[in-house]
Amino acid sequence: MRWRPRFCFICTSKLSSTASERSAIDTDVLIVGGGPTGLMLANQLGRRGVRAIAIDRHSGPAQQTRAMAVHARTLEIYSKLGIAERALKLGRRGNGANMWVEGRRAARIPLGDMGKSVSPFPFVLMLGQDDNERIMGEHLRNWGMAVQWNTELIAIKQEPDHVAATLKQADGSTRKIRAAYVAGCDGGRSAVRELSGITFPGAPYEHVFFVADTEATGSMVADELNVYLLLDGFHLFFPMRGKDRWRVIGILPKALRGRDDVRFEEVSPGIRHEAGANLAFKECSWFSTYRIHHRAAERFRDRRCFLLGDAAHVHSPMGGQGMNTGLQDAYNLAWKLALVVKGRAAAGLLDSYQAERLPVAQRLLSTTDRAFVAVVSESWLAGLFRTRVIARIVALAMTFERPKRLAFQTVSQTGIAYRESPLSETLPGLPSGAPRAGDRFPWLQLKLRENGPVEDLYQKLDDTRFNLIVTGQPAPSSGAIALGDLLRTHAIPGDPANDRELARVRISGPAFYLLRPDGHVGLAGTRCEAEGVNAYLTRHQIRPDGETPNAAGSTLRAA
Repeated sequence: MRWRPRFCFICTSKLSSTASERSAIDTDVLIVGGGPTGLMLANQLGRRGVRAIAIDRHSGPAQQTRAMAVHARTLEIYSKLGIAERALKLGRRGNGANMWVEGRRAARIPLGDMGKSVSPFPFVLMLGQDDNERIMGEHLRNWGMAVQWNTELIAIKQEPDHVAATLKQADGSTRKIRAAYVAGCDGGRSAVRELSGITFPGAPYEHVFFVADTEATGSMVADELNVYLLLDGFHLFFPMRGKDRWRVIGILPKALRGRDDVRFEEVSPGIRHEAGANLAFKECSWFSTYRIHHRAAERFRDRRCFLLGDAAHVHSPMGGQGMNTGLQDAYNLAWKLALVVKGRAAAGLLDSYQAERLPVAQRLLSTTDRAFVAVVSESWLAGLFRTRVIARIVALAMTFERPKRLAFQTVSQTGIAYRESPLSETLPGLPSGAPRAGDRFPWLQLKLRENGPVEDLYQKLDDTRFNLIVTGQPAPSSGAIALGDLLRTHAIPGDPANDRELARVRISGPAFYLLRPDGHVGLAGTRCEAEGVNAYLTRHQIRPDGETPNAAGSTLRAA
């Protein structure tokens, strides 16, 4: 089911290129797909002054969706976008996950404790994909944007300096637009991927799953994820907004597979049998069955066309990573597109999108696939492993700090790093264990002014610019680094409290970190010298202004 939007128009933000080039194309970026990934990309481009058109073949945003978990790294991005407070108000904070076996709670994963020093959001926010779409869709108004629904991409032709796209509209008519770039955020059946000739290897899992939005009471721990491990599968209970509201996900019993008319009333007796006699369902407002695929595109880019989110990778729901991974795809690509479109970087910068995000998707596909197979296997040995071993291993691991921290970093996606990226350069001399180029810079609370209060460093970082963090030495003089207004410098004063906080993340002595707009470290070293930073920027053809060659060999001048 889908609801129709109350508005439909496009972005008219300025394009920072020459007048002739502005007249040659209709938009800087055509975003195909109005789901979470497309909405995130549209918002990130809009706030950076990049023209974008977002289209979707559906009639409006989805009302019911399977994705529920919003992780810490996504909430950090939401905070920079200005929508974290709205998301927190609508969602339910999950501070832990409980594992149940034969009606007994066998283990608890304390998410809040695990992440309290890692992120300002040390929890999983239970917020449906439909609510996420609504929040981001409403936020598009700030940039004069909205999704054009009932609009389908049916053809593309790539030229050296633009993409000619043919769109089919609701009345059956077609229109053509010229875009500098196309972003495929259009899901597992991506038109951008298929029209670009990019293969999507993989296969569906054999199991059929169900999802139900219910009102229920039982042994479930309120405001936390509850996992019921069974001999023949699992049931997941996600807390939803409202009293006794739970989204239930599980494997459809064999006897019910192959039917299109399965009702929740046929599934609920089995859930009650496994989850405990005190479980009672008062209402089911939505019920659906579905299949899950595990696939990854062979590449994430074809010249001026990019793939993001489910168009690039689909996998099992283990850990609730899918929607969050797509949002990070968009966050990664947006700042790079903005710099290139506005003439502040060469088009070669865009090569780093695939170099960074494809390995993330491949690792995620591999790890979730292995975990998923172990959880859903119907062999008697796997059943014993689920009900006798998994919970004990988890309970033991949660007694040690290092496994807890690693578990949070993995699930929350705060541990994702791009150390092998062509943009990542670590100079010699940093102490062992200190952040390296490619890492997400750690969350720190520091005195940013001598004798000043302790502040959240993340709140001071401008994610529309580069940020230079300097410790144990004076910062380069203003204007010495060739980034102009694209740079914010943060010189951390010497202070015992600062020393302790920096030592917590293994930063000691003189150090500097040049952060990319997305918060990942681009260049890291000990002595901060303007010449070295400028050399890094020159190698990657990033400039504050002036003429920078684009992919077609012409020049774009920054406004």
